[in-house]
Amino acid sequence: MAAKKTISTLKRARIISQTLFLVLFFFLLAKTEYHGTDIIAYPVKIFLELDPLILITTFLASHKVAVGLFWSLIFVVLTLVLGRVFCGWFCPFGALHDFVGSLKKWKKKAKPETRLDTIGVKVKYYILAAILIAAVFQIHLVGILDPIALTIRSFAVGISPAINYLIHGVFDLLYRTDIGAITAVSEPAYEWLRNNLISFGKPTFQQGSFIGLLFLGLLALNFVRRRFWCRYLCPAGALLALLSRFSFLNHKIANEACNDCKICIATCSGGARPYPEEEWRGSECVLCMSCHSSCPTQAVSYVFGKPEPSQRRTDLKRRYVFQAGGAGIASLALIRLNPVRETGNAQLVRPPGSVEEQEFLKRCIKCGECMKVCITNGLHPTFLQAGFEGIWSPVLIPRIGYCEFNCTLCGQVCPTDAIEHLDLEAKLKRKIGLAFFDQNRCLPYAFGINCIVCEEHCPTSPKAIVFEHKTVVTEEGEMEIKLPLVVPDVCIGCGICEYVCPVGEKAAIRVSSVGEDRSDTNRILL
Repeated sequence: MAAKKTISTLKRARIISQTLFLVLFFFLLAKTEYHGTDIIAYPVKIFLELDPLILITTFLASHKVAVGLFWSLIFVVLTLVLGRVFCGWFCPFGALHDFVGSLKKWKKKAKPETRLDTIGVKVKYYILAAILIAAVFQIHLVGILDPIALTIRSFAVGISPAINYLIHGVFDLLYRTDIGAITAVSEPAYEWLRNNLISFGKPTFQQGSFIGLLFLGLLALNFVRRRFWCRYLCPAGALLALLSRFSFLNHKIANEACNDCKICIATCSGGARPYPEEEWRGSECVLCMSCHSSCPTQAVSYVFGKPEPSQRRTDLKRRYVFQAGGAGIASLALIRLNPVRETGNAQLVRPPGSVEEQEFLKRCIKCGECMKVCITNGLHPTFLQAGFEGIWSPVLIPRIGYCEFNCTLCGQVCPTDAIEHLDLEAKLKRKIGLAFFDQNRCLPYAFGINCIVCEEHCPTSPKAIVFEHKTVVTEEGEMEIKLPLVVPDVCIGCGICEYVCPVGEKAAIRVSSVGEDRSDTNRILL
């Protein structure tokens, strides 16, 4: 009975650990939001800084590493000692997979391995090889499939806005009931939620629906196999699996107690094949402790000692590894066949503090933190504006939201220094682009109607928008028209003029990336 109690305690300890870290993840995600001050004390980038795959690929791609990423070495050491403890005990995406997988009632009966089990388990290693080779050639694709970056991006631009929209809608409905007893409770609750958990407004993002549905689709794969993503697709899991081959925590079966029921195989979350002992794939074990808790004879245990090489190795075909590496190299040519790399994209306005574009692409992991923290909802994920290697990286869309003049939050939450953390004084002077008037749409130019909205909202001092006074003749006689002009040396490209422009559909003043500080070549004159 004592052994059974220990096993149950281990299983409960893992569940408690997963729950605590998942709650911490959501807490930090909620705190990665503007809450009245220009300081983000608890950004969710802490989870990204604990990810060894991001450390390695960022170094390979950019040859530079943000200091915070060295925290990931903690889990490198833990993996070398205990195995894939990060996957089973700490990873928030893994915890979500376990939760969704628990919604299906799985039969406690081992099934013969299918082709998906024998071949699919190797796919994540080939994905890892392709990502690493691409990083060597300075194509940083890790953020697309890294589990932490994927989870943050999915919640930041897809799931969280949807939840936020529903919460606002429910409380708006309660408020419209105009029933005193209901509003007396709902309004204080709504106020608390706005101050602590949900966004003040209703942010929406381009591609948000697609990214959110893609994330839900990955979770739904748990109804096909437990931890489908972790078993077959996760490149971070593949990296930790390779490191875990050297760990000292090993699976052990007491043959005299084992009754050959194979329940441990049926309940294994990682597809590690815990029985028979000689077939155990230790590198696939995520320390879920299911084999311990489910064993009716208490024959399964874990012991410390030097592992047998055959128990830690996943049989990878060398030719497939080379093929995966070749795919990574081939991606270099295919991805870089893009004129945007040479000519630039005038609509590609990056956040203030962004490093030079090619260096930016080498560092950005498309995690979406900068988009979530943007006060005005102005930062959105790109699609192909920066080519495939820039997919889901941040771009400012001024018609949706401008760059707040006194805000430095995006640089505070970037985990790889693709967006440098600027102090406010430096940020106020940072040029991210330049505004241009479309005189065919501007009211004073096209229709002789005075409009001073853009100049009123321009935040720079002196103003980047000034007026030229001109007398024109109309049906009502002579009148003075104020024709707005942009002062290139003063304009910083914040986009508030485009945001507030009253001309419907397409604004009469639009911001281009030309003139940005981070580039010596992106200028008005070639």
